[in-house]
Amino acid sequence: MPLIDHRAALAEHPLFSRMDAADRDQLLALGMDRRFNDGQLIFQRGDPGVSMMLVLRGQVRISILSEEGKELVFNLIQPGECFGEIALLDGQPRSAAATAVGQCVLFTLARANFIPFLLCHPQATLGLLAVLCERLRTASMFIERLVFQNLPARLARLLLNLAEIHGVSTPTGIRIAHRISQQEIGSLIAASRESVNKQLQIWRKEDLLTVEHGCFILLQPAALHRLAASVSVSSTRDPAGFPAISQPAP
Repeated sequence: MPLIDHRAALAEHPLFSRMDAADRDQLLALGMDRRFNDGQLIFQRGDPGVSMMLVLRGQVRISILSEEGKELVFNLIQPGECFGEIALLDGQPRSAAATAVGQCVLFTLARANFIPFLLCHPQATLGLLAVLCERLRTASMFIERLVFQNLPARLARLLLNLAEIHGVSTPTGIRIAHRISQQEIGSLIAASRESVNKQLQIWRKEDLLTVEHGCFILLQPAALHRLAASVSVSSTRDPAGFPAISQPAP
């Protein structure tokens, strides 16, 4: 995956887009690039919130671990997106862990440098508020899907999101040009690997999707869109012990 341009990434990001080019160049001088290997921990929950990061290459998985050691993934940060803003502002410990997915390059801004910069650049402060509001909306949607959508709907939505980011049109359908394991899928939708495998096998038999060279091909995206839009609840327990998606108490 190519390294995206630093200036272009800052210019297109809501946090920095309202600033003029000279201010963005000043900001670039305050930060530094850091490189992480696939699977390397960037920071863990509870670490001091001393910096925010902009992804220039690769992806970053934001997650927490339950007491039983199960991982719940909140988000996959894509190139051109940033993370770590909340801890950067309040200086409190990190609320989740961040792990490199692929070979990652991150532009890192230290809190000690960024807070004085914000005080002198109100446009950047407004951009930061917009980013934090988007984070809140994303978290709300995540919780809503866990409560009101069953596993097929959550899985369909994830595959469609991956297709939107990594999709390549082919004669047979949309190929997701990004390999993702069933364990990773389960972590992203709060389900076990076994449940994900079972649902994928059903869809393969129904010709909704197929797998070639480790990549998913969505054969009937319209059908998956209908599944992703469905609202349903279940009272059963996932085979690997994940909590059921059940009707919330009044």
